[in-house]
Amino acid sequence: MAVFTTAGSTQDGVYRPILRPRRGELAALTHLTPGDALRVMPILELDDSPGIVALLRELPPRTGAVAVDSSDFPSLDLAGELAALGVAMLPVLRAHESRRRLVAHGLAARMHLGRAVLRLQPHIDAANPAQADEVTRHVLRGANLQAEAVDLLIDLAETACLSHADKVEEQCRRVLRWARSMPWRSVSVASGAMPPNLDDLPTDRPVTVGRLDARVWQRLGEPGVGYSDYGVTSPVRRRGVQKHRQLPTLRYTDDHDWWIYRWSRRGGRSDDRCHDLCRTLVGSPHWPGPRFSWGDAELARRARTARGAGSSASWMSWSTSHHIAHVLQTLVRP
Repeated sequence: MAVFTTAGSTQDGVYRPILRPRRGELAALTHLTPGDALRVMPILELDDSPGIVALLRELPPRTGAVAVDSSDFPSLDLAGELAALGVAMLPVLRAHESRRRLVAHGLAARMHLGRAVLRLQPHIDAANPAQADEVTRHVLRGANLQAEAVDLLIDLAETACLSHADKVEEQCRRVLRWARSMPWRSVSVASGAMPPNLDDLPTDRPVTVGRLDARVWQRLGEPGVGYSDYGVTSPVRRRGVQKHRQLPTLRYTDDHDWWIYRWSRRGGRSDDRCHDLCRTLVGSPHWPGPRFSWGDAELARRARTARGAGSSASWMSWSTSHHIAHVLQTLVRP
């Protein structure tokens, strides 16, 4: 792998998508091929929703480990529960956490692989190198971990437009210059460009949304810097409860864009709408075929028959499965 710093940190070739612990995203992780599973370490953003352990028991990820950001999760017993399930966990360290929580994260790390992730959001946590140094001292001392055992994730959050992407890129370059001073186990950059709400997009025809997060990482051109993103979701959480019934929707990843398919035609039956959507997608020039991923195989199956439209969780799982496969293929290109 390419060397990122003379201090010793390297890019480990692992893709780290930041995912919500929902049925759709977790289903995609259960269908990774053995080879792809070795190259993916999901970062699960827990909220106060109950049932995460039961969901992981039902849908155990095939990846070698999962990182868990439990900063908003009330229970500190999650590490033990995941160990009982045979799921290796890396706790995610955050700048704002108390010494008590950092101690618990350090214990969780040593219960599993002896490693952790430091998720640093420069726009919130550290405006300059001195503040970044202070944050680093706080979390590493609190968790009793060394930088060599910590994967640094520079989370740039939302990349909303082209001009914003340029600002985010320059900010990231400054943070990477600071990061070179420490021997991190790995360094990755994350951002997200998917809109939080797709309801205003046209229906019954595919439309594109630019993958500005991928553009930022590509333009950085920093050797040894790993890639992370928010999968096919937005870093901005939607507030409130969605009251209308969701149309069949796919967020289909291509090199520079997502193709958004929102389908309302072919009558009122969800099966018919999903069938028509999938037939349209598999007939498009950007479809790589059913063997590209588990999600693409499912899309091909729905294109052949109108039975089994799935649900919003199914559409998210197919979209996420294709997205992960596409990112992994991109990362091995020369």
